[in-house]
Amino acid sequence: MEKAIIGKKVGMSQIFDEAGKVIPVTVIEAGPCAVVQKKTEEKDGYKAVQLGFEEVPERKLTKPQIGHLKKAGEARKRVLREFDLKNFAELNVGDSISADTFVTGDRVDVTGISKGKGFAGVIKRHGAGRGRMTHGGGPVHRHAGSMGANSDPSRIFKGKIGAGHMGREQVTVLNLDVVAVDPELNLIAVCGAVPGPKGGIVTLRNSVINVKEKGAAADISKNPQKASGRANPQKASARKK
Repeated sequence: MEKAIIGKKVGMSQIFDEAGKVIPVTVIEAGPCAVVQKKTEEKDGYKAVQLGFEEVPERKLTKPQIGHLKKAGEARKRVLREFDLKNFAELNVGDSISADTFVTGDRVDVTGISKGKGFAGVIKRHGAGRGRMTHGGGPVHRHAGSMGANSDPSRIFKGKIGAGHMGREQVTVLNLDVVAVDPELNLIAVCGAVPGPKGGIVTLRNSVINVKEKGAAADISKNPQKASGRANPQKASARKK
């Protein structure tokens, strides 16, 4: 990947563009992130850069964590993440990556931990339908119902929907537009919603989706059966030429 940074979700707001159109945005406090470690193929078997985010008092770290962070200087970071960056060779331990890594117009993928919903039933968790409310429905209107397990196979197959812990999962939202960047306050505003609560840790990286701009020949179909192709001699529109 070309660019990446660790941040904290501040909350949602809205921005008006030049045409007066409202844009819903999520404000993220991105960086500054310190380069804590460089993973090399000779020593670790792969190349990566480990970034640290959010200062934390040394008393809140364990001795192994302190020893690891001391190799990067005076940085005491709470959150550590690894990224495979293209400019791996240009970065050194102790360098800082700030919000101005991204610019307005970039497209990013944002990864975070979704909000926890606690223990939820199959209707809320999986969108299952409830039982009928009359004629013997009893107190099981919102229960999962029969699992369909008879003497064969005498078990429930993996993946069967059921009640359980909902939320608090890693979620990645793809292809969000960077609407504004404030390097002085280390803030990045992206269009749309970002997973997680306020104050949740998120990571931003350049999007894996390659969006191509429409060119002059974008409306010309390669399908000869379509009218825009005009290559099928059996069609009346082609014979008239």
